[in-house]
Amino acid sequence: MVKLFKKLFIKNYKDTENPKVRANYGTSAGILGIFGNAVLVVIKLIGGILSGSIAVITDAINNLSDFTTSIITLIGFKVSGRPADKEHPYGHARYEYITGLLVACVIIFIGISAGKAAVEKIISGTTTDFSTLTCIILGASVLIKIFMSVIYKGLGKSINSETLYGMSADSRNDSICTFVILISAIIALSTGVSLDGYFGLAGALLVVFSATVLIKDTINPLLGCAPEKELVKRIEQKLRSYPEVLDFHDLIVHTYGHTKTFATVHVEVDADVDVMISHDLVDNIERDFFKDMNIMLVGHLDPVDLSNPETVKLKEDLFSVLKDYNSELSLHDFRVVKGNSHTNVIFDVVVPFGQKNAENEIRKIVNDKLATYDKVYYAVIEFDTDFNG
Repeated sequence: MVKLFKKLFIKNYKDTENPKVRANYGTSAGILGIFGNAVLVVIKLIGGILSGSIAVITDAINNLSDFTTSIITLIGFKVSGRPADKEHPYGHARYEYITGLLVACVIIFIGISAGKAAVEKIISGTTTDFSTLTCIILGASVLIKIFMSVIYKGLGKSINSETLYGMSADSRNDSICTFVILISAIIALSTGVSLDGYFGLAGALLVVFSATVLIKDTINPLLGCAPEKELVKRIEQKLRSYPEVLDFHDLIVHTYGHTKTFATVHVEVDADVDVMISHDLVDNIERDFFKDMNIMLVGHLDPVDLSNPETVKLKEDLFSVLKDYNSELSLHDFRVVKGNSHTNVIFDVVVPFGQKNAENEIRKIVNDKLATYDKVYYAVIEFDTDFNG
């Protein structure tokens, strides 16, 4: 069903890395939402007015908000697909996250309003006059919303869009809320017991909860969050595929939307190799990443002295000491600088988040180990953060 929808309405739907195709995904979802929710608003208002059900009328208003957010989504994807310009050299793709945030805020407002109306009905004890027509309208609404949720989720999965995932979750929750109202209508028709207010309140709480989750998912990329583990793993595997790369560190990955990824990394190479050759290696790595993974990578060259037995031995031993203390620690930029009165052993240690207080203890452990070799050794440690989570 999702594949057929993509074939019918999205040109070149398989080319999801293309910003224009991505924008077309959002446009198609927005148009579906506009027409689908317009139909639901009309039929639910009819059913709600005829029955006097606060839950059905609130559900219609909720669909009216979905109609509005579909327009916001349509505009958001249109704007995010615009090319880079002088004021926005990284493009406009983050507008998609702003769109998702607006959608979530509208959903929360509607949820709170619905909850207030439901509480007022519970307190007043007003009865609801459900009919068979109302039940038919509610049943049709459930099916329409399930269809929309499935389409949104499929489109969202194709382009990894938090906005479309949010629309899918919202449509799913709408279908649940409408189904709950349908159950209360059937109970009212069968027994005469009106649970309209209680079911309306339950639906409102579900809407608010869903919106708060969506807000978190859209704010995170705007603030700047750790990259996906799978992406980091792919980058690391590719870097290790170059035989001349001894190791690498300080990998930082950040994105401007789902189609623009930037990365920086320090690449360790043999210090005895001609610098022009090593520089050519890094140039090739940068070009390969852009061609193969569409990642704009900048590599920093770090020469490593492999010919000095003292340096190699100290690095291996201190690395082992750090791993014994905490298996998550790592070191890099290791060098030994001799002076008249002492010898500095200089290196960086990567410390996981939440373990900053361990710095003094790490210094003591390292210096104690160095003292077993020679009193002239002194550790000069710079502590780094792992930006990849």
